[in-house]
Amino acid sequence: MKPTNAERTEQPPEQLLYAKLLDWGTRVGLVVLLLSFAAYVTGLMESHVPPQKLPELWVHPVGRFLELTGSPTGWGWMALLHKGDIAGLLGIAILSGSSVLCLLALVPLYRARRDTAFVLICLAEVAVVVLAASGLLTGGH
Repeated sequence: MKPTNAERTEQPPEQLLYAKLLDWGTRVGLVVLLLSFAAYVTGLMESHVPPQKLPELWVHPVGRFLELTGSPTGWGWMALLHKGDIAGLLGIAILSGSSVLCLLALVPLYRARRDTAFVLICLAEVAVVVLAASGLLTGGH
């Protein structure tokens, strides 16, 4: 049975915009993850750490693993995006950062409505995510 007009709920434009952008962000992130994984397992992209060495390296604590593999910490992985085993991190970054773009897109809508509280909430949420990702709080910059 189709809902009547009285039963239908209209979604506010900001919710629709947020959902649309989040949908695209997750799709792009998943495609990047799938393509990078396929490039890694098929050998189309050279690995930073050869897969055959992983079993002997996995037994070490993370600090020693990083030392033995020359793997970067913090945002250093971005310099190794051309490596198959590192490229998947870009998909993860896209997935985890999608909400930032969504929130920033809402700011003009809330500003046009003069809804200062929501503008500030969106900007505060963006600031928290960006600060957390920066590594400044953990020394991982």
